[in-house]
Amino acid sequence: MKSPRHLILVFGDQLNRDASAFDGFDPEQDAVWMAEVDYESKHVWSHKQRIALFLAAMRHFRNSLRAESIRVEYAQLDDQKDTDKFSTRLGIDLRALRPDKVIVTRPGEWRVLEGLKKVCREEGVPLELREDRHFFTTPDDFAEHAKGRKGLRMEFFYRELRKRFDVLMEDGKPTGGDWNYDKENRGNFGKSGPEDLNNGPGFKPDAVTREVLELVAERFPDHPGSLDSFAWAVSPKDAQKALQDFIQHRLPKFGDYQDAMWIGEPWLYHSLISTSLNLKLLDPRDAVVAAEEAYRNGDAPLAAVEGFIRQILGWREYVRGIYWAHMPEYLERNAMGAKEPLPEFYWTGETDLVCLQQAIGQTLEHGYAHHIQRLMVTGLYALLLGVDPKQLHEWYLAVYVDAVEWVELPNTLGMSQYGDGGLMASKPYVATGSYINKMSNYCKSCPKNPKEKTGENACPFTTLYWDYLIRNQDALKSNNRMGLQLRNLDRLNNGDRSAIAKAANQIRKSPGACYQSKL
Repeated sequence: MKSPRHLILVFGDQLNRDASAFDGFDPEQDAVWMAEVDYESKHVWSHKQRIALFLAAMRHFRNSLRAESIRVEYAQLDDQKDTDKFSTRLGIDLRALRPDKVIVTRPGEWRVLEGLKKVCREEGVPLELREDRHFFTTPDDFAEHAKGRKGLRMEFFYRELRKRFDVLMEDGKPTGGDWNYDKENRGNFGKSGPEDLNNGPGFKPDAVTREVLELVAERFPDHPGSLDSFAWAVSPKDAQKALQDFIQHRLPKFGDYQDAMWIGEPWLYHSLISTSLNLKLLDPRDAVVAAEEAYRNGDAPLAAVEGFIRQILGWREYVRGIYWAHMPEYLERNAMGAKEPLPEFYWTGETDLVCLQQAIGQTLEHGYAHHIQRLMVTGLYALLLGVDPKQLHEWYLAVYVDAVEWVELPNTLGMSQYGDGGLMASKPYVATGSYINKMSNYCKSCPKNPKEKTGENACPFTTLYWDYLIRNQDALKSNNRMGLQLRNLDRLNNGDRSAIAKAANQIRKSPGACYQSKL
């Protein structure tokens, strides 16, 4: 076998043909390396659909490269009796292939990058790391933005990028006069519920994907989740179709209802393209351009378009900057000293709490929940319970099909759990059950009253909210944005505080149970 000049490494979240790793690629001299390895499905106990999505998309990308007559060294799980980490597989192949150089676009995980550096160093093969053009910015861009700043809020980085890339701008000013229409993105459905829902294109698995689904079912039978509803985009063609379906059918109402929830409706008006973006099947520039065109053409309101663009040009770029600026120590941050274990029902969905039952149930069925279900249902409950943020991070990384560590870790540990002590969020995202009652119809099916702190009818979210404030009062008193909540806490007498603490301890003994015995 001829040794390649350059061995181009492609990981499962790098499936774009225009990646920087392909710059200067010569099919006569170079080769591509891709590998499916068990460890990537097991270092966190990955959802079956997450495993299937990555493998199916990788195999489709491999096939598209081979259709260009590109040499692809590809290791399939079902071709190997025993596979360990990618670094083990790569080491074996480097010794066999003896390339002059390994070239790779920056991976999406610090762990993977460090493992790659180590194996290339051990095998004596030069490694060339190239930046990822899929994103609007680089880690260096974010580092420059962060220089000299006491706080690193997304809004200011987002405004810089709006100006730099001329997105929703007119004569140097934001279209419509405001940078952010978040206040218009908080509508609920009222009693009537969502109307005229379009649940996305739903891609029927082709022969390649069906083969992967069979493999995952056989090889990972004990992993969480179901494969029955698998319908995710696994190719650039699928991803473009998914984007256009969103722009046409759901973007116009996305702004009003992006924070709303409804029983039995997992998709609502969300884009369902995060998987395509994070596996690089879809260029984020295409999504931003399509959304802005929808506004310019009068097909979608400004608040909806700005809210969607903010998620991509703002939030997505920002969390990646946070990740690369603070890893690897960021993974170990636990500013509030949370130590509780993640409740078992997060893996099974077996809970009496309707809101958690809905969010976790659809997660296990589809590998998906939208951002408010993640932040203000599953994330909020873990925060209030005092769950170790690293355990929750590992759950999010495992169960969501769009999870890659660069985007998932800051969102979970920083935004959701306040584990970084305010680097990302200006205050903990804590709320009583009344927030869930306002934004959904979940509470209508629950016997608990979100307004009550203690007693037979108390909502566990509300009990734990007050307990969280009591436990963390000293740590939060210097936070100006917590002033109102802490002043409300000061109104509670010692008897109230004691009753709340007792009720919270009882909830921790059985965190998935809706019923609490009378205190």
